[in-house]
Amino acid sequence: MIKNNPNLKGLNVTIPYKQEVLKYIHELDEEAAQIGAINTIRFGADGRLKGYNTDVVGFEKSLVPFLGAAIDQNLHALILGTGGASKAILYVLNKLRIKSTYVSRSANRGIAYEQLDEQAVSQHRLIINCTPLGTYPDVDQAPPFPYSYLTEKHFLYDLVYNPEKTLFLKRGEERGAKTINGIPMLALQAEASWKIWNNT
Repeated sequence: MIKNNPNLKGLNVTIPYKQEVLKYIHELDEEAAQIGAINTIRFGADGRLKGYNTDVVGFEKSLVPFLGAAIDQNLHALILGTGGASKAILYVLNKLRIKSTYVSRSANRGIAYEQLDEQAVSQHRLIINCTPLGTYPDVDQAPPFPYSYLTEKHFLYDLVYNPEKTLFLKRGEERGAKTINGIPMLALQAEASWKIWNNT
């Protein structure tokens, strides 16, 4: 593919291939190596492929202004999903010193959805959806989260950006929670990827 497209500088990788693609990569950027997942590949002149994770830049630069002053208020987070996208999210939260817990269908990593009670939800005011649930055309789907426990003190971040307002976000808004979709993250990670491809 690279030989047939000499002007091609690289490409982006999306769900569900952010970990699967690692077996084809010759070299990883330091951050990507720590995360264990990539979303950006740069084609070298020698045909070697280098992997990066610009989701880190996109998520961090969109999350910090979204949280505002709340970021310094002993904030705890729940990360819904344990796939490749969630790895970059966890990396950023650790960097920002936001304690976080994975939530999935089983308790193999973190806790299971059915273990979420009112106390757990009240203690974790940042909820991040890293699953593809709710993505078009399956707009009637949402993570099996106990939305009735959400309040105006909660922040919901959905990595999904199509549709702009997922069922996950709608249910959060109904409870007064602050919400943001994945569009700012998408744009910011794309800018970071462009700089990698063009060495700017």
